[in-house]
Amino acid sequence: MVNVNENIRFLRKKKGWTQEKFSKKIGIKRSLVGAYEEGRSDPRLNNLLKMCEVFKISLDNILKKDVTQLPEDQYLNTEDQNVKVLSITVDKFGEENIELINQKASAGYLNSYSDFEFIQNLPKFQLPFLNFSGTHRAFEIKGDSMLPLTSGSIVIGKYLEDLSYVRDGKTYILLTKEDGIVYKRVQTQENSLELISDNKEYDPYIISNYDILEIWEAIAFFSIDFPNPNNEYSSIKNHINNLYANLDDLKKKL
Repeated sequence: MVNVNENIRFLRKKKGWTQEKFSKKIGIKRSLVGAYEEGRSDPRLNNLLKMCEVFKISLDNILKKDVTQLPEDQYLNTEDQNVKVLSITVDKFGEENIELINQKASAGYLNSYSDFEFIQNLPKFQLPFLNFSGTHRAFEIKGDSMLPLTSGSIVIGKYLEDLSYVRDGKTYILLTKEDGIVYKRVQTQENSLELISDNKEYDPYIISNYDILEIWEAIAFFSIDFPNPNNEYSSIKNHINNLYANLDDLKKKL
């Protein structure tokens, strides 16, 4: 029978980490690491996944193989190490916070999205009226590609564990390897997604599923820019005038 506690102790020592250093890497108390290694407590799934990330080992291997008796190439991640770790923070009551990725933090998020220390230092808040299950994060968008949502608007996203949950025509926040954080309307394709801007001045483009690190379904937004009905009326009026002008040109050609 595999003893997970022995695997944890063995892998930590192989890295040359003290219990204190290891506990900081996965965001728990040192005493809890001691309890895990001594078999007095079993790790929660979230903590176990964080361990898999820092040890670079699959969840299946740490649970089912006696790594103390195997060479590294038989238990360390190779092609099967597809472990996703989502770091979260909670308040004093154990309720999950909503962390804010503002424009200043967006560049660092690409490299540290699974780093608990980075996530822990982000601005965070809670919205009790959001009665949605799951994990949520807030992203400050930039640019004008998703007008009428203006640059600086905050989009609240719900974490999706798998791309199979993506639905055509809905908007999502995506963390991508090449472009960092992007907010787009999505159309699914085979092994890829078409990302579409609401501002038609921007052309759609294709991104491979393999380039997507995280995806969050947009469920709410906040903006300090209130809609201007005069601007909307002017836009409609200009559109109608253009239609009449095009109709006059067509009559002249006939």
